[in-house]
Amino acid sequence: MPEFVQFVEFQAKDVEGLKDALVQFRTEHPETTTAVSTKLAEDRDRPGNYVAINVFESYEKAMEQSNNPLVTEFSQSFAERMEGRSFRNLDVLYEL
Repeated sequence: MPEFVQFVEFQAKDVEGLKDALVQFRTEHPETTTAVSTKLAEDRDRPGNYVAINVFESYEKAMEQSNNPLVTEFSQSFAERMEGRSFRNLDVLYEL
């Protein structure tokens, strides 16, 4: 069962461009991804507002990905395309 979930909330004008950049990065650097899954959702009540839902086996696996220099560099360039980015880091207690 996944034990750690990270929500990244942000606004973006070109969400398809963000998705394409992420897919390209993960294709070119598959060893950098420790996430079990990533989902992107748009807020139905606030168009242009998005939440990326990143699921990891553990907090340690998330930090392994986060501390990778390639990921850090990519994340900085990725963040430049976003507005109002905020993070929520959640330890999973139950999955029913």
